[in-house]
Amino acid sequence: MVTQVAKGNGYVTAFKAVVVLNTLSVLAQAVTAGQLMSGGGAGSHGMGALAVHVLGLLQLVAAVLLWRPGRGPGWPALVGLAVLLLGFLQSALGGSGVLAVHVPLGMTLFGLSVWLLVWAWRPGVRAGAPE
Repeated sequence: MVTQVAKGNGYVTAFKAVVVLNTLSVLAQAVTAGQLMSGGGAGSHGMGALAVHVLGLLQLVAAVLLWRPGRGPGWPALVGLAVLLLGFLQSALGGSGVLAVHVPLGMTLFGLSVWLLVWAWRPGVRAGAPE
């Protein structure tokens, strides 16, 4: 449930924008991981990890702003925190070559990101819409 206060300000819009960008960056990581399997794309995958980390942090900030001053739900902030921390863990594991955990964590990150994306764009979360 999102309150009228959260709907009437820019917190929902900012959250939606960051969630889209974060989900796209995680999806791009999957694409560059596939390129790695073909023998290329190591630089793209490394730079993509930086984008995932930065956007994960921005997503967490947007979720906290949606929650506290925006009076929205708090669970997206918890999911955002999980995405950020799991992203760092996944990056560390990938850098050390532990692909048996790195790949499933990547799938988990994508699932969590899509969950936030679907929730953020459902009609009840739209700015100015009736609940």
